[in-house]
Amino acid sequence: MSNTMYNKMWHQTQEALGALLDKEPQKMVEPQRNQVFIFQTLATFYIKYVQIFRNLENVYDQIVHPQKRILIRKVLDGVMGRILELKNEMVELELTEFHYFDDILQDLKLAPQQLDIPIPKYFLKEKLEVIKGREKILAQILADSGIDTSEMVWRRFHQCKKTEKLREEEMIFLGMNPPPLFNEVSATVIQAEKVDRLRNEVQMKHEEDYREALVTIKNDLKLIEGLDIKENLQDQIRHWFIECRNLTGTFPDYPDIEEGGSAVIFSNKTIQQVIEDIIANQEEEEKNEKKKKKKKEKQPKKTKRQKKGTKEKNKEEDEKWKMSPSLFLPAMKEGCNTYKEIWMNKDESWNFSQDFDPELIKEEKRRELESEIRVQVDELMRQELKNLKLAVDREREHPAKVGKKKKKKGKKGKKKEKKTKKDKDLTADRTIESLYKELVEEGLLIQALKVNLSDYIGEYSYLGTTLRQVSIEPMPSLLDVRQLITLYGIWPLGSAAVHEKAPLVKSLLLAGPSGVGKKMLVHAICTETGANLFNLSSSNIAGKYPGKNGLQMMLHAVFKVARQLQPSVVWIEDTEKTFYKKVPNAEKTNEPKRLKRHLPQILKLLKPDDRILIVGTTRRPFDAELQPFCRVYQKIILVPRPDYASRYVLWKQIIERNGGVLTSALNVSCLAKVTDGFTQGHIVKVVKAVLTDQRIRRQIHKPLTAVEFITAITSMDPVYKEEEESFKNWYAKTPLGKKRALAITGGSTEKAKDKGKRKEKKEKKAKKKK
Repeated sequence: MSNTMYNKMWHQTQEALGALLDKEPQKMVEPQRNQVFIFQTLATFYIKYVQIFRNLENVYDQIVHPQKRILIRKVLDGVMGRILELKNEMVELELTEFHYFDDILQDLKLAPQQLDIPIPKYFLKEKLEVIKGREKILAQILADSGIDTSEMVWRRFHQCKKTEKLREEEMIFLGMNPPPLFNEVSATVIQAEKVDRLRNEVQMKHEEDYREALVTIKNDLKLIEGLDIKENLQDQIRHWFIECRNLTGTFPDYPDIEEGGSAVIFSNKTIQQVIEDIIANQEEEEKNEKKKKKKKEKQPKKTKRQKKGTKEKNKEEDEKWKMSPSLFLPAMKEGCNTYKEIWMNKDESWNFSQDFDPELIKEEKRRELESEIRVQVDELMRQELKNLKLAVDREREHPAKVGKKKKKKGKKGKKKEKKTKKDKDLTADRTIESLYKELVEEGLLIQALKVNLSDYIGEYSYLGTTLRQVSIEPMPSLLDVRQLITLYGIWPLGSAAVHEKAPLVKSLLLAGPSGVGKKMLVHAICTETGANLFNLSSSNIAGKYPGKNGLQMMLHAVFKVARQLQPSVVWIEDTEKTFYKKVPNAEKTNEPKRLKRHLPQILKLLKPDDRILIVGTTRRPFDAELQPFCRVYQKIILVPRPDYASRYVLWKQIIERNGGVLTSALNVSCLAKVTDGFTQGHIVKVVKAVLTDQRIRRQIHKPLTAVEFITAITSMDPVYKEEEESFKNWYAKTPLGKKRALAITGGSTEKAKDKGKRKEKKEKKAKKKK
């Protein structure tokens, strides 16, 4: 697709976004009671924003014009933030993390696949050098300290890749596979990669030229126009002095530097408009004085009945649902206005190469230069005003007042400083590099496995809406899980702008049976965002940094490095152990509950500008003390065993990835049906066991059959219905699960809260009696 095509795509997407931004306030202003209508409205906006995001992400990745990219990026981050806000609204409305949009998708004529949320490529592209550098340092530290680069997993992973390559070469040699450049597809792929590489180079070159032009154009303007700007500003301000005295009888007060100086008065205004403002202010003051006199007449007091009536009205209004204010709409609207003003009808026939536009830089730098010169002019004109007042009016200054104000400000500043000094730096004398090295050597900072989120294979839940209509709560599908990982983990970690304003998710719990890919999802979050991975699992910190002071030092070092080199993921595997109801005797020496008291404190200290995510994984959440567990993990995601649709896709893809050939002799549908209850881990194990090098070579004479895989899987234990039910029952006791259950049975959220409080009181009384 050429750059012209992407430009066209951008214009169309901007138009669609503009239309959506016009619609949103109209739909959301009036309070509503009908829950179905509210959800339909929210879901429709959510789906439309996702479509806009998919297009914008594509456009941002492909367009090479540096100034357009700045604007697209601003809008892109705004759209991401708005999607997260709408998601949050839907969760609070439906009291569940998983939503089903089948009917709305049908109305909008969209397939479920179009709801898939991509990960912006810029997350990694813009940090590529930093990530590469960090990986090099990490590998060097591991090599120097003689630590096995990353346990068996790593070796197995690299060995698999090596074996795959050797197998491919062998198949080509035997004539069973065509050489890489044999067919057209490979040539097309190579060409596409080349085009991508060239486009990236052009993007980088244009951005470099643009950055240089920002400096050179500003310097040129300073030389050519600087003096004129200064003189014009002085004339404008002098004119204001004189007009103000003519109209009011006194010279004006000059705005302080803190207030913004003369820019406050002249922001986008001509001198004529400033004079009109002075006259309008005078008239308003006169009107206010007259109103004050009238108000002195007594007003009749409200009767008790009237007061009661207003209270009841307020109560009714509270019951109605109203959309929360958005922090991202202003940025998107501003972006759309900039687009309309500059790009919508711009003639770019001269700019075939899509390099920067010098005229736009001139406008921007002219404004910048003017505000810099204004600061100098303000200093001169303040003095000039003082002299005028002394010479003409003999007006006396009141330095005492000014002094007092400044002193007060100083005190406030000091108070704030004291508050922030609570968190003491225990390693003020050490460099981040030395702390980083220490954490790697202690095994607390580990190398993340290179897995993409797209490697987490699964299918959509096509029965979600149907099941909910008959009051059955469906288990989430694997792609529902994947989407939540993108929304709560990857997006906020990848974009600072999104993390700062979007509903803040500080911690995430992945709960599910063994083998469903919880660990893989943690590694995928790190791979997709270039995040550091810290391992604070109880088994990993056992015996390290002993004692109370040691623990404090360990947590301080981890979170200091995590902040400095953000984004970062702090992973706690088998996190139920940190919150054990009763510690098993065999584990007592490991002190699994070391972090229990500290985790809530750590969460409190995490601010919106700290791109740090705490991720816990557990296969036995029922072993944990529920309340402290749920207090630490803000978002709980149930990771289920794969359903039929996901198993079908998994069998196909994993067999092909391991060198298997799918033929009519292999009934994948039967394979997927028979293996109900088995996880991704089981499927990978079985495929690797069946597809030996010898079996792969014999495929041409003896195609693969389902029986071979079924025979291999019979020796393994599946996830039984009872185990899945125990996860469901446990989730129903979590805060969101409780609310959802109450809402389904017709209770209200408030009742749920009251019940919870009563239960807590009863438990406390029972403990005291004991």
